[in-house]
Amino acid sequence: MDNTTKIAIGSIVIGTSVLGLKTAAWWITGSVALLSDALESIVNVATALAALIAIRVAARPADANHPYGHHKAEYFSAGLEGLLIIGASILILHEAYGGFMAPAPLDAPIEGLFLNGVATAINAFWAWVLISRGRKLRSPALHADGKHLLTDVITSAGVAIGILLAMITGWWFLDPLMALLVAVNILWSGSKVVKASLSGLMDEAVPADVLDVVQQVIATQANGALEAHDILTRQAGQITFIDFHLVVPGQMTVFDAHEICDRVEAALRRAMPGAKVNIHLEPEHKSKDTGIPVHDSAT
Repeated sequence: MDNTTKIAIGSIVIGTSVLGLKTAAWWITGSVALLSDALESIVNVATALAALIAIRVAARPADANHPYGHHKAEYFSAGLEGLLIIGASILILHEAYGGFMAPAPLDAPIEGLFLNGVATAINAFWAWVLISRGRKLRSPALHADGKHLLTDVITSAGVAIGILLAMITGWWFLDPLMALLVAVNILWSGSKVVKASLSGLMDEAVPADVLDVVQQVIATQANGALEAHDILTRQAGQITFIDFHLVVPGQMTVFDAHEICDRVEAALRRAMPGAKVNIHLEPEHKSKDTGIPVHDSAT
């Protein structure tokens, strides 16, 4: 079992525990705001399950029906998470409306806040784990789950502040008001998750800083070639796809040209583990003014 799968399983365990704590906090208080927090945790558990399935599918090797692999499966998980967040926000808005129509004092608010605080601390720690490991393992599913959990931490803190203010002032309408703010906040975060997943599904190019690394590696490692042009990149889950044309002297042998390609491919994979590199060799009359010149290591 790889690290990504272990973390995804951990998310299910953590999410289920947090859901239990937040549900108990709502149950003993009757708080609409704490109910909204519990509803968001249901989304966390559902999306953690979806992320685990997507990660397992993405890890499958290429086959006859999917010759480029199954790497994009993780983007479907991130998109599903965004849609579930939007659905939860609609349910919260419904509950908040009922609370505004009939605001009422909360039962055992201190005990409820304590349980919710424990759940929030667990979420904060796990959000950090997911975001840091998601970046290191280049997993969109883990990273999206971590970003959502971080939003959950912020909204939980806001809910706690709202309930404390309601207890101090006696303005119990603050409870459904906080639920309303939670709904708006997670609706905003859900739209960002959907947008990010759609970018991956649409074969969006890698960020500018990553493209700079690609160009620098080619320029410094393709000694013997003349230039590289038409560099195309895209990200699919944990895999970076890199395609470009490499111009070599017309009199160069196939063996020597192939040696250059092998050297460049190896360097790119060291810079970006798991990268898939496709190089199209061309003679020197195919060079372009927009190409990247190759640095001769002897100079």
